Amino acid sequence: MAFTFNFDIPLQTEEINDKENKDDDAKDVDLKCSDASATVPTKMKNAIEHEPLLDPLSHIENWVPETITVGALPPLLCLNESVFEKTAPELEDSEEILAKTLNQNSDLITGVYEGGLKIWECTYDLLEYIDDEGETFTGKRVLDLGCGAGLLGILALKRGAIKVDFQDYNSTVIEQLTVPNVFLNCEDDDETEEQNSSPPSKRKALNASQKLLDRCGFFSGDWNSFLTLMQNKTSSPKYDIIFTSETIYNTDYYSSLHSVFCGLLAEDGIVYLATKSHYFGVGGGLHLFEKFVEQNKVFQTKYLKDVEQGLKRHVVSLTFKK
Repeated sequence: MAFTFNFDIPLQTEEINDKENKDDDAKDVDLKCSDASATVPTKMKNAIEHEPLLDPLSHIENWVPETITVGALPPLLCLNESVFEKTAPELEDSEEILAKTLNQNSDLITGVYEGGLKIWECTYDLLEYIDDEGETFTGKRVLDLGCGAGLLGILALKRGAIKVDFQDYNSTVIEQLTVPNVFLNCEDDDETEEQNSSPPSKRKALNASQKLLDRCGFFSGDWNSFLTLMQNKTSSPKYDIIFTSETIYNTDYYSSLHSVFCGLLAEDGIVYLATKSHYFGVGGGLHLFEKFVEQNKVFQTKYLKDVEQGLKRHVVSLTFKK
C-alpha cells in the first residue's frame, strides 16, 4: 500500500511513491546514536503534564504543513521535518535538544533526546495496518506512547476516540511538534461542529480549541515517572488502546515500558507495537522484547503484520493473558 507526502509549500508539490519509500526504508536501517553502548542514566526526565495554549500555532513562526496520506485514512497534517530542522534555532527549547541533535548529527542521545522529532518507518506500518483493518476508535480511550509527531493519536482523535493522551520523553517534542500537529489536524473538526454553519468568530474558535483540549492530554518525561503521575491522578480510567512505535530499541527501557503497559492498559485493552526486528547501533529489537515479555508472563503477543522490504519490521499486539 502506498503513502504519499504532499508539502503545502507555494509553487512546490512533491509526491513520494511506494517504491521510493521502500528504498528509503532499506537505506535507513541504523539509528545514529551518540553512544550506542550507553546505559540508562541514573537521572531521567521527570514526567510533567503540559497545558497548551488555546492557539499554539500563532506562536510558531515559519512553519510549513506536510500532508501524509495512507490508503483510505483521513489525510494527516504535520509540521514539515526539513523546515522544522532549518528553523530549529528560532524555536523555544529549554532542553536544548534541537541544537544538540544538529550539532552531534544524532537521532538518539540516551537520556537526553530519544528520537521524537523524526517520524520513523514503523509508524507508517502501523497506520497501514489500521487502514487495512478499517479500525475506528469510537468511544475509546487511547494512549500514544512515545508519540513524537503524534500521528497515531491524531488518527484516533479523527476517528472517534473520546480521549487521547500523548506522551514523549522530551518536553520540546511535545510543545514544538506534537501539540501543533494536533491543532493542525483536529481544531477544524471541532470548530466545524461548534459553528453549526454560522459565521466563525474568535469566541467560537477558542471554544473549539478548548473542546479539543478537553479530549487530549500531553505529557513528557520518562516512563516510570509518567506511570506514577498517571496513577496518582484522582480520576484516570485506563486505556482501551496503547499505540507505541519504535520504542523497543534499547533493552534498558524494557522494564519501564512493560510497567506502563501493566499499569495503564484496561483489562480487555490492547497494545499495538510497531517495531524493527533489530536496531543496529543500540541493540534492542522485537525478539529480545518478546523474550522479556514471555519471562514476565503477563502478556501474550500476536504478530499482525510483517514488512520484508529493507530491514524487517513488524506490527504486533499485546493483550493480558487470561
